[in-house]
Amino acid sequence: MSAAPLTFYSFPLSGHAHRVALMLSLLDVPHRVVEVDLRSGAQKQPDFLTLNAFGQVPVIDDNGVVIADSTAILVYLCKRYNGQAWLPEDAVGAAKVQRWLSAASGPLAGGPAAARLVTLFGAPYDVPATLTRAHALLAVMELELTATGYLAGAAPTIADVACYAYVAHAPEGNVSLAAYPRVQAWLGRIEALPGFVPMLSSPVGLLAA
Repeated sequence: MSAAPLTFYSFPLSGHAHRVALMLSLLDVPHRVVEVDLRSGAQKQPDFLTLNAFGQVPVIDDNGVVIADSTAILVYLCKRYNGQAWLPEDAVGAAKVQRWLSAASGPLAGGPAAARLVTLFGAPYDVPATLTRAHALLAVMELELTATGYLAGAAPTIADVACYAYVAHAPEGNVSLAAYPRVQAWLGRIEALPGFVPMLSSPVGLLAA
């Protein structure tokens, strides 16, 4: 008897959830999606809190192995589903990937992601501060992509998966990518990967009609 497919608890407008959706597709992992209605507070209900006490998506349940946190899930999927190419084992390669996973949880979350939360969900953040952080991060990415095609080296890794969605959707938060041609080219390289899946676009910010 074959094992049941992995269950992926998601929300279509979440860049954190998109990281997992993208990784599942890139690794061709069979799964079923359960959408969690964040707008109604479903993520704070007791049944969901048993999966993730922080009350956040994404979460996966891989036949009883429950993993929360998007970057932790990326690591798990690579280790569990033959994704070694996406997660270097050597000390230098692993450190380079970890650097960008930390950036995804720090300046990316506080910059482009936060700016998008303002326009999309009315989050009460300091708009000038989020925009400043967003452009500071993009400037670093632009500089580092001068020497390499991907964030952690010559080949794509989970560093790129972790950073893609909120950079690609930065214009939804009024963060223009016009001044960052190398970042735009990097986005294009990710979008050309076999198995790439996009995140739902929203007509807000610079994309507003």
